[in-house]
Amino acid sequence: MVRFLQIALLLVWIWMVYIVISTSLESSLFEQWNFLASIPWMRATLWDFYANILIIYIFVLWREKSLFIKFLWAVLFFFLGSIGSIAYVLIQLFSLKEGQVLSDIFKSKSASL
Repeated sequence: MVRFLQIALLLVWIWMVYIVISTSLESSLFEQWNFLASIPWMRATLWDFYANILIIYIFVLWREKSLFIKFLWAVLFFFLGSIGSIAYVLIQLFSLKEGQVLSDIFKSKSASL
């Protein structure tokens, strides 16, 4: 199951990087911002997205020990969105050692000492 998740999430991460880069080359978010902000569903989608990122970040705050790492992931999550959150999960999945189970990534790092 871990190997499947690693491959599946890596493919999703690569796809998201491609989509963001290709969209950025085609259209500037900063130039389109006023138009996009005028669309009610766009505003709702952004609020929904950042609420989800906040929930994921609260988990990171609980799990990680280092203040620097907590701050770094906040920046990556809130500025890169799913690219950052998928990267976090991928790092956790690839850091599992032989014999560890998937549920081990849901444990606090301070509890593992």
